[in-house]
Amino acid sequence: MGISINTNVAATRAGVYLGANHANLQRSLDRLSSGKRITQPADDAGGLAVAMKLDHSINGLRGASSNISNAISFLQVQDGILDSAGQIVSRMGELQSMSSDVTKNTTDIDNYEAEFNDLRAQLYEMTKSKFNGVHLFGDWKYNAAGTADEVTDLDFADNDNTGRAHADASLDVVISEDGTTNVKIYKALLGSALMVNHDGSTSSAAVPASADNAFTGLILDSARAATDALDLQPDPTETDDFQAAAFTQALENIATLRATNGGQVKRLMYAQADVETKISNMTAAHGRIMDVDIAAESSNLAKQQILVQASAAMTAQANTSNDVALMLLR
Repeated sequence: MGISINTNVAATRAGVYLGANHANLQRSLDRLSSGKRITQPADDAGGLAVAMKLDHSINGLRGASSNISNAISFLQVQDGILDSAGQIVSRMGELQSMSSDVTKNTTDIDNYEAEFNDLRAQLYEMTKSKFNGVHLFGDWKYNAAGTADEVTDLDFADNDNTGRAHADASLDVVISEDGTTNVKIYKALLGSALMVNHDGSTSSAAVPASADNAFTGLILDSARAATDALDLQPDPTETDDFQAAAFTQALENIATLRATNGGQVKRLMYAQADVETKISNMTAAHGRIMDVDIAAESSNLAKQQILVQASAAMTAQANTSNDVALMLLR
């Protein structure tokens, strides 16, 4: 090959290699500094697209996990109130039993009845309990304005409780990233569980968590206000004095509601475990696409550093190779 001044092919080629090696070195530095294998779409366009979809699904699943946690908290608060209601009903039965003691005088019985009616009023207030503004119990129906978040009346007027269909007695908990899979939880019908005849004669069927039917009779009275006093002991002028069987039946109804609550919590726990497993596996899949292999990339960095230094040295050598042309001209 002839010796020329205008064109230095060797230097041009060495410069091309230097530029390519420097770009590879910069890409390796980017990956190590960011921890990502894909720092720009050109690195792996298809992989980036898959990783973006996986990332979206993971975020959706994290939202679903949060929904499930809140639903579990809702049910746990509900169960706490049901537990307290059961203790109150048990105490009311105890008061009824003690009031039948023949050694108790009228004043003693009046004291028992005063506590009994205080507890009865407390049960009424407990049926109105809310969790973050949402009613925990489904015995309330819409107010006159028909708004779903503000209900004003216990639906005890009709035995079939047709109004309870408007009380939003169930809630749907989203447990999937796309919102297509739901788990239904129920607002316990505490008011219905307390609607038993004074003599305990009521339906022996378990309280359905989502049904619109309820028991006839009352501990909470639809005919009178919750603050109206009721008697524990027989009175010639009263026909609705309480008997022990009424409290036994009410306690069984509450126990059924607590069992239903426990089953719902258990299902949500399994659903949450499934969601967390999906998050873990999808995060691993996302990492395999996006995360850089530090060991491999460190080796590549060392390689690119040597290549850059070598190509820079060879470019310098190529630039001086035409000096021989000056020697010939002298």
